[in-house]
Amino acid sequence: MNESTAIAITEQSQTGEARRASLALATRLGFEETERGKVGLLVTEVANNLIRHAGGGVVLLRALERNDIIGIEVLGLDQGSGMVDVEECLQDGFSTAGTSGNGLGAIRRLSDLFEIYSQPNKGTALLAHIWAKSSTHSPPKIIEIGVVALPKLGEEVSGDAWAWDGDEHRSLFLVVDGLGHGPAAASAATAAVRVFHDHHHQSPQRIIEAAHGALRSTRGAALAIAEINFEQQTVCFAGIGNIAASISSATEHHNLMSYNGTVGHEVRKIKEFTYPWYLNGLLTMHSDGISTQWNLDRYPGLSQKHPSLIAGVLHRDFHRERDDVTMLAAKGTGA
Repeated sequence: MNESTAIAITEQSQTGEARRASLALATRLGFEETERGKVGLLVTEVANNLIRHAGGGVVLLRALERNDIIGIEVLGLDQGSGMVDVEECLQDGFSTAGTSGNGLGAIRRLSDLFEIYSQPNKGTALLAHIWAKSSTHSPPKIIEIGVVALPKLGEEVSGDAWAWDGDEHRSLFLVVDGLGHGPAAASAATAAVRVFHDHHHQSPQRIIEAAHGALRSTRGAALAIAEINFEQQTVCFAGIGNIAASISSATEHHNLMSYNGTVGHEVRKIKEFTYPWYLNGLLTMHSDGISTQWNLDRYPGLSQKHPSLIAGVLHRDFHRERDDVTMLAAKGTGA
């Protein structure tokens, strides 16, 4: 349920493939018929826009869950000509492709959450959420989470995994990269996720120590855990191997420290580091399926967007096709 599904959109016929994939996901999640119809229509519009206005791109689908309500996240990513004025492009009747110009407006109307990030000549990222049913009593969210998690091209399962646990006092995040690719790597990652959930009440260091013992019969993994304490306004972080992590605010940036090693095999030292957390802070964590060369300063305004857009844009521009990929972004809401 945590993994994304990617559908490449390079020709018109693939819009149907995206629609069928979205309907299959909606059916599996238990969406009712009317809601499934909304999902299929929205994804069709997203795919059509990728063809008409960007010459192609990718649609990413991911299941969501909030307060026992199920939803679907749709990301449309392209590296096309982008938009100079996003608000103008959202108006019904506006078109740069000789169409009726109702696509983006229709997507916004069908969505429970809708955001766009676009840069001229660099591309556009579109985010839409549809929930199976609305919740009028949802408590305020302290943290928003966005993730792109995909297997290496040609693999059916990913050796990467991620997990989250938390409440109004703390949020705990895991990103793990099982050694290699395929089922054996996935087995190591799954074991790490299981340990994470079994020991979520403990500190990052203690969880990694437990995972080190539990992963001895597997290939092993690179693994990192970040704990945000909202009352103390701190981030406690521990990592082994090449999981990259950082904390950012409007004025600050910290790269988080990991030690070399492989959880389950050779770990010389496990140590926690404490960093400040900010009211509207941004935590990023990713496997080595994402290049570390990215810099949010090159994306004016992106840090103010939903973390799913942040994860989507960084995946679009910096993912390595020959590797599994997990890109996680978590953002404080100030609630």
